[in-house]
Amino acid sequence: MPVDDILLDAEERMEKAADVFRHALTGIRTGRANPGLVDSLRVDVYGSPTPIKALASVGAPEPNQIVVRPFDPGTIKDIEKALHASDMGFNPQSDGRVIRITVPALSTDVRRKMTSRIKELAEEARVAIRNVRRDANKASDSEKTDGTLTEDDCDSTKEEVQELTKKFELRVGELARLKEAEVMEG
Repeated sequence: MPVDDILLDAEERMEKAADVFRHALTGIRTGRANPGLVDSLRVDVYGSPTPIKALASVGAPEPNQIVVRPFDPGTIKDIEKALHASDMGFNPQSDGRVIRITVPALSTDVRRKMTSRIKELAEEARVAIRNVRRDANKASDSEKTDGTLTEDDCDSTKEEVQELTKKFELRVGELARLKEAEVMEG
């Protein structure tokens, strides 16, 4: 595998790890209503679990309210049932066409739990990034063993992989810091 391929593969996989982390952060509650809070919710409708986005438009018209507008009014009861069954602690109110969810303010204790969860998710993302680094370093070592890379090329490839690792770890750290600040201020 040529050096460019090793680096490209490592960068793509690190980018994916950072994206998974970014997506996981959208599901973490802050003091404000955010449509991302219900994005991961699956609704049992038509005989299979369906993402809520496929069944309704979700918006946050006010800082403490999420509004779910089902595309098919017949699914409103199923969506309500899924919201009640979720462990998010929401109490959805329906008028037959629209579901309104009032997002309660977070207590200090809940905020601390959220920030510790953010730290856990950030560490998982960093570990995933480091695993990609390990794989890329193994690939360059095996290329050196096969004789397709010189020792200098192998070392410079490892240095570039390390630079990518630092870049993505910093990105994850910054995302975590911003989300923690958002949770604590809410």
